Amino acid sequence: MMDTWRLLPFEVCSAAWNMAVDEAILQARIAEQVPNTLRLYRWSPSAVSVGRNETVDERVYLQTAQQLGVDVVRRCSGGGTVYHDCDGEVTYSVVAKVSNLGSLNDVTCVYFKIYEAIADALRLLGVSADFNTGDTKNCPNLTVGGKKISGSSQTLSKGYVLQHGTLLRTVDLDKMFQLLKLKDLSCTQAANIGRQNITSINDELGHPISPGTIANALKQGFKARLKIQLHENPLIPFEEKLAEQLYKEKYSTNMWTLNRKHS
Repeated sequence: MMDTWRLLPFEVCSAAWNMAVDEAILQARIAEQVPNTLRLYRWSPSAVSVGRNETVDERVYLQTAQQLGVDVVRRCSGGGTVYHDCDGEVTYSVVAKVSNLGSLNDVTCVYFKIYEAIADALRLLGVSADFNTGDTKNCPNLTVGGKKISGSSQTLSKGYVLQHGTLLRTVDLDKMFQLLKLKDLSCTQAANIGRQNITSINDELGHPISPGTIANALKQGFKARLKIQLHENPLIPFEEKLAEQLYKEKYSTNMWTLNRKHS
């Protein structure tokens, strides 16, 4: 019999709210108040998220972000700094018992299982992607012809995992590297390197695909590769209340976002 996971409605939210909801789902899952959950969402306004252990002013041009109206938020997960374009990506989060994804100890196995689902979604859209195991500086990701099209990060707690990541629909590398700092490189140099290493669904297909179409493909990919059913349901009251608290006291505060010591 197939496991049934909860699917949350596809939505567009602020950076702080997105991160608060993801953490609230993880806490609800640890408490066994909700089933394994797939969430699909976008960001408005566009945002930069930094990993929990990163120093923000070493990774982000904060003044430029403010001038462009781009939010900055610290994730509860590890990994690097990511630009989330309002129109350019679909983001997923998976909250699940680690053992339901095939491993108790090997996080790469969890990445692989989830990326199998994302690769299947890309296949449905007409794009062939490969799993890249990453290295000490980079989390595992998906590539097309050696160019990154999907990246993600994880946090593990009490046998449960939150993995959230991006699937690039379009990519504005000039804007991305006006916001993200690469050591010893100008914005222009960084963007030129990005053109050699990053791609998107629209670039690969040569025509636009809507966010809704990508979200539907992701649902199909997760169902097929994880051998699960998806049943759409909203957040429960416990999650809503906790997300509101996390939003107010954590993710929307400079104390959390700018101060690495509090991560």
